[in-house]
Amino acid sequence: MKLSQTNICFLFISLLTCTFFRSYPSNLMALRCLFILFLVSVSSLNATSAHADPIYIACIGECEKTGCVAEKCFHHCNFSSDGHPTVGGPWYLQEPLYQQWKKWDCQSDCQYHCMLDREQQRQKLGLRPAKYQGKWPLQRVYGMQEPVSVALSGLNLAIQFHGWISFLILVNYTLPLKADRGHYYEFAGLWHIYAILSMNAWFWNTVSHCRDVELIGKFDISSAVALLGFSVIVSILRIFNVRAEASRVMIAAPIIAVVVTHILYLNFYNLDYRLNTIFCAAMSTAQIILWAVWAGVSKHPSGRKLWVVVVGGSLATLLEVYDFPPYRGYIDAHAVWHATAIPLSYLWWSFVRDDSEFVTSSLLKKSK
Repeated sequence: MKLSQTNICFLFISLLTCTFFRSYPSNLMALRCLFILFLVSVSSLNATSAHADPIYIACIGECEKTGCVAEKCFHHCNFSSDGHPTVGGPWYLQEPLYQQWKKWDCQSDCQYHCMLDREQQRQKLGLRPAKYQGKWPLQRVYGMQEPVSVALSGLNLAIQFHGWISFLILVNYTLPLKADRGHYYEFAGLWHIYAILSMNAWFWNTVSHCRDVELIGKFDISSAVALLGFSVIVSILRIFNVRAEASRVMIAAPIIAVVVTHILYLNFYNLDYRLNTIFCAAMSTAQIILWAVWAGVSKHPSGRKLWVVVVGGSLATLLEVYDFPPYRGYIDAHAVWHATAIPLSYLWWSFVRDDSEFVTSSLLKKSK
């Protein structure tokens, strides 16, 4: 049995979490750890990779020469760079400019339709769906590569915007302000930055699911890393109630330096997906542990909401581990993960609003 790089990473997170909570007085925690490890093992057998399938490779090679897969032909495979029809010639000289701008070039169409053709052959043989270039064979809709994930990512973007606006109205117009018009809740500015980074990340995630090309993929990854890095900063500052500006800078500076270095490395040196997976998993694990411990010891009035987000987010990662084939060619595990993020994001912003009310109320009581 061979584990993928992603499964190895999640296995490491599971072991780390189980070790951290080894003295936690609950049998449910132990069962959850064993359940995670079991799913990691099972998921390693779940996906078959077919991008090296000789039939699939031969289909792409023939398509790039003829511009056809079975009875379906692509006109932009038969155009030269000056726009005149040609016969033969390499595929990269055969797309007109408008097709290059849309990124629906001859190569991508050949890969897509060869994938569908090969999957039909595998289905007739009774074989399970396979992955091609690391992705499940999903059906395009109106040119969108992963239509369900696009819709769900857009909904997540809307939830983030709604959460931010509701928080903005609460702290600026509902809660009492200081005499100098400042906020009693001194973490408001951090949550505003978090909201902007979060909406930016979901925007590029939506675009990348429409069409996954290298440049958009870099924007998507960079935005997600930036959001995770800043989330770690917010977690530390809020959990340890860091209010002094000098202390905030001392905590944030090294984290920002590491995150920026990682983003520059990915964009300008080596787009290493394995390294990025480990880096993001480490930051996510740190946040889960910090918020879980704080929710247990702080006796925050909205601690239950935080627990639901932490536990729900942890369980949702299992969808990334147990990566099942797409249902009817549209809904895969990643799309379901996007769906789980919608209620969790709504609940998360509800906790942030409750936290601002709780801190403001506590400070007002102390000032009297």
